[in-house]
Amino acid sequence: MKYLIIGLGNPGAEYEETRHNVGFRVVDTIAEAHEGKFSSERHGSVSTVRFKGRTLVLLKPSTYMNLSGKALRYWMDAEKIPIERILVITDDINLPFESIRLRAKGNDGGHNGLNNIQTTLGTSVYPRLRVGVGADFGTGRQVEYVLGQWTKEETLALQEVLVKSQKAVESYCSIGLERTMNSVNTK
Repeated sequence: MKYLIIGLGNPGAEYEETRHNVGFRVVDTIAEAHEGKFSSERHGSVSTVRFKGRTLVLLKPSTYMNLSGKALRYWMDAEKIPIERILVITDDINLPFESIRLRAKGNDGGHNGLNNIQTTLGTSVYPRLRVGVGADFGTGRQVEYVLGQWTKEETLALQEVLVKSQKAVESYCSIGLERTMNSVNTK
């Protein structure tokens, strides 16, 4: 069985350590845990790894956040992966830092990447893992915040968040969405 795991973020060194790129960081963590290597492909960097007899196609789009749907649609079609076996990993300012939530569907919550995916797929019913980045910003400073670098305190705690997210993705691919939501969303 094959899964498409897409971490949302922006390409380029200036975005690497930003909150908005936590999706990229999660797929990097998964690749490292399974000795996967990324290569530049059409619409993104891709690594294919194996986990418990499943194939995980890890994707970091090169289309920038606002066009994430283009990369997702391309790789769904190229790999012949149905929407039920994709997982979008994204930052979420509506969740406290260090928390994660797995959902089967939902709205975009004002997130441009999720908005583009929803528009491209024509539905908001697709699995997503939301990684909390907090909302420690003043009025009108949301963009500056999500495109800002992690604080020193956040950086110290981030590795644990990334590993927790990796375990959630692996669980999703091995025991399914419902059972993983019951486990991940209650902690």
